[in-house]
Amino acid sequence: MVEIPVQTALISEDDLMRLGSDTRVEIVDGELVYISPVGGMHVFVVNNTYDALKPIVKEKKLGYLFTDGLIYRMFGTSEDIRGARVPDVSFIRKANIPKDWDLRRPFLGVPDLAIEVISPGDDAVDVLKKVREYFSKGTEQVWRMYPDEKEVHQYFRDDPDAVRVYTGDKLIDADAFSPGLILVMSDLFLLPDLD
Repeated sequence: MVEIPVQTALISEDDLMRLGSDTRVEIVDGELVYISPVGGMHVFVVNNTYDALKPIVKEKKLGYLFTDGLIYRMFGTSEDIRGARVPDVSFIRKANIPKDWDLRRPFLGVPDLAIEVISPGDDAVDVLKKVREYFSKGTEQVWRMYPDEKEVHQYFRDDPDAVRVYTGDKLIDADAFSPGLILVMSDLFLLPDLD
């Protein structure tokens, strides 16, 4: 994703919400940036990942799973947002969702699991900064998914220097996400047969 700076003044939550649901943005260091549009491969990988996680989340009543679009207000106040991210897939444990969350507004905090599907134009330094931001605010795991390479990189807050890399048909150990959960890595990158 290529992020294009469009505004340097700090933005409020009300201003952010007035941009509308068709505007894909994040806030990085107080700066509003557009998120580039994505292609079909990105969407299929997001949907495959959501579909793989959804049954276990629902069956075990672990919390809530979200696809691209939910804004996580990570830094600042409602009048002065300094950081907000929009992961491609995210999960929040039930215990971490405030009962008074206004569902029409961004989520104040971070997901327990943030999954980012990497696009060819994404800057490696920006992607790493995003992983560190998530961990600094309490996210348990961050997964970076590379569709072209068909790889998943799994990061853990408890051991931020270690990265598990999954390729081919390896099984993704998602035990920290949900005990006993194993995902077949290649299933996450299945694309439709368009012939």
